[in-house]
Amino acid sequence: MADIQIRRTAFERIEYAIIISTLLLLVIATVQPLLNLLAISLSESSRVAGMSGLTIIPSGLSLDVWALLLQHPLVQRGIFNSMLVTLASTTIGLLATALMAWGMSRPGLPGRRLIFILVLVTIVFEPGIIPDYFLMKQLGLLNTYWSVIFYKLVNAWYLIILIRFFEEIPGELLEAAELDGANPFQVFWTIVLPLARPALATIALFYFVFHWNEFFHAMIYLNDQTKWPLQVVLRQFVVEGDKLAIVGANNAANNTAAALINLRALKAGMILITIVPILALYPLILKFFTKGTMTGALKG
Repeated sequence: MADIQIRRTAFERIEYAIIISTLLLLVIATVQPLLNLLAISLSESSRVAGMSGLTIIPSGLSLDVWALLLQHPLVQRGIFNSMLVTLASTTIGLLATALMAWGMSRPGLPGRRLIFILVLVTIVFEPGIIPDYFLMKQLGLLNTYWSVIFYKLVNAWYLIILIRFFEEIPGELLEAAELDGANPFQVFWTIVLPLARPALATIALFYFVFHWNEFFHAMIYLNDQTKWPLQVVLRQFVVEGDKLAIVGANNAANNTAAALINLRALKAGMILITIVPILALYPLILKFFTKGTMTGALKG
């Protein structure tokens, strides 16, 4: 059977070329700043000052920046703290959001309308930093990981998204599971959660990015530098320009190779360290963004 060839009109070919060109420009605009940071961090310190913001090829090649950053105790501890807080917050928050959303999606829930109104109130009237601080103080969570893990554990917007998703699950599936003897927890675990994988993956990604990028509350709640997440370390170094925090006073005083590393190159490497985990997460999550998850669920 001969292959069917689709012939496009001249207008369609022009339209196709414009779309491809626009997408290509967006890709370049997104990737170029990252490549520029990578080029600066890999360049020799003496040549960094002359590099422009459009450069994507290292000037010379030096791994001094990465050797210093990856071996620095403050950076290593910051990476560990960020992963710990982010994974714990995402896991606990996703589970709490899913459980609350499933309960609120059930029509027979007592006070369902009132609970939903209270959730909407938290969106309109969000408490400020002072009430949050005193709450953490009264709970005895200041200067502990729990203070940043529990911060915005359940996001009202994500809760509403899951509620609407759960409401679309066919009731026939739930009734069939109940007739087979499944209890409410088994229905939630074996029926609801597998069907909600795309929504849960999306919410998990939102939670992960939010908690990974959070630094303001961690900076207020945590006084111990050994508990600082990577974003607080990044702020101290990049925003405040505290080179001694990374290089060390001894290296700076002794005029060693570490002290001669360009500050701009150090900042570029530090920024990349905070971005790479998020970039690595997206390909893993995208496979769950599928459509038609429940297609044919009621067939047969």
